[in-house]
Amino acid sequence: MSARRLPPLTALRAFEAAGRHLSFKHAANELSLTPTAISHQVRQLEDHLHVQLFARGARRVDLTPAGQELFTALRGSFDAMARAVEAVRPGAQPRALVLSTTMAFASRWLLPRLSRFAQVHPDIALHLHTSDEPVDLQAGVAQLAIRYGPAGYPGLECVPLLSSRFAPVCAPALGVRERADLQRVPLIGFEWFRRDAQTPDWPLWFERAGSASLPRQLQFADEVHAIQAAIAGQGVALVNLALVADELRQGVLCQPFGPELPGHGFHLAWAQARDADPAIATVRGWLLEEAGPT
Repeated sequence: MSARRLPPLTALRAFEAAGRHLSFKHAANELSLTPTAISHQVRQLEDHLHVQLFARGARRVDLTPAGQELFTALRGSFDAMARAVEAVRPGAQPRALVLSTTMAFASRWLLPRLSRFAQVHPDIALHLHTSDEPVDLQAGVAQLAIRYGPAGYPGLECVPLLSSRFAPVCAPALGVRERADLQRVPLIGFEWFRRDAQTPDWPLWFERAGSASLPRQLQFADEVHAIQAAIAGQGVALVNLALVADELRQGVLCQPFGPELPGHGFHLAWAQARDADPAIATVRGWLLEEAGPT
């Protein structure tokens, strides 16, 4: 094998830390060096490569396009080295990964499946971060995210996980069999975090059904509580069928009629820089297998 032509490792490490913090001072604190030493090592690397890696300002530094390209590769490489070192330590702990998703998806779809993941992959400790606000996957708040919405997020890889269809569901004991029965039972709704003209709510459903809209009588802050109210027989809820698939299959809920409204899909997203992370690839593969064909 031919020898690798690499700059000094200390210079690469100093550059990677400075690129993460966009600060020579913070990189110096992390590596127990002085800002002057970090600046010297970065300059040494720039001289070695014959390219400017940082645009230096009065109060901060920014990566140049060449610097961003090198930083992305180095960050993944240093992360891989850190994982390899931890893996061979005696008594190594499971690799911790954070998966962010919405509260409804976490409680209705993901939580019932997590025990299966733990059994098959005991080397990965999967932690959930639940929020309807998207997290910054570039900043490392989470390594993976499942989001409801249109595909396409700058700087992220994204694959479809589950499609969405919304329809009325209720407990069978409620005796709702045809649309006219909606006149005598409460309609259950919930607040949408974001809405547009195609948000699959009750007004749009009545429009597509060609019927006069009825006032909702039960309104909840989120879809989880709307589903629980439907299971308890408190009315008819218009919810995502993917989140009540188990209850429909078990007969706890029924879908008495249509129409079904299309919704945005659930997508799995992760930072492009972490695309080669084997633990992230393992979690991705498991989620896609659990979801089945989209």
